[in-house]
Amino acid sequence: MNFKSRNPFLNNKSFTATSRAEQVHQATVIGQDQEMTLSGTINKTALLFLLLTASAMVIWWMAFNGMNPILPAIGGAVVGLVLVVISAFKPQYSGYLAPGYALFEGLFIGGISAIFEAQYPGIVIQAVGATFATFLVCLGLYKYQIVKVTEQFKSVVIAATFAIATYYLISWLVSLFTSFQPVHYGNSMMSIGISVFVIIVAALNIFLDFDRIEKGVQEKMPKYMEWFGAMGLMITLVWLYIEFLRLLSKLSSKD
Repeated sequence: MNFKSRNPFLNNKSFTATSRAEQVHQATVIGQDQEMTLSGTINKTALLFLLLTASAMVIWWMAFNGMNPILPAIGGAVVGLVLVVISAFKPQYSGYLAPGYALFEGLFIGGISAIFEAQYPGIVIQAVGATFATFLVCLGLYKYQIVKVTEQFKSVVIAATFAIATYYLISWLVSLFTSFQPVHYGNSMMSIGISVFVIIVAALNIFLDFDRIEKGVQEKMPKYMEWFGAMGLMITLVWLYIEFLRLLSKLSSKD
């Protein structure tokens, strides 16, 4: 069974050959300097990372100087989500939306990191290190084709991703209106196991990001797709980082 993603960042028509053919049919001339390139995507990913880090550091500093980081974190998460949704359906505006996403998501990351660090000193550097290590391992496995992104691979990862999203949403709604405590809360072995599973799925999504970017370059997508691809990769890395924070906090609370 082939699961089709409803997430525009996982299965966006802008990254398909059909879309490219439509652009040619419409007589839209795209020069080589206006085509998506791998180096351009890498540079834009690095820029988004710097913007996110700078924004997070500001909130981090303010939090440890007495400011409550909850409001900036919530505000950043909401605005970041809105920008992601807009960019998903209007990728041609990614050049403006992606930097905005990085800045606002930085507020969320900085606030959440400060909260976790206050409870578990040293946890942030561990989560950052684990996220970068996972990214580098995935990059190496993809570059040397040890892991190949087949249609079956995509179907499994996308299905698992949507299963996790559905579980999180239902658990949140149920806990919001009842006294039910979802199984992934707390530091039980079951909860830790769920966190490990989610981290694995998040890491597998990195391979989908790499494949999508590579296909975009091969299909000679427009230049603005560099921003779109970089934004998609940043979304996955943010998710991975948050899940590492959750897992490490569970492990620390058991000590």
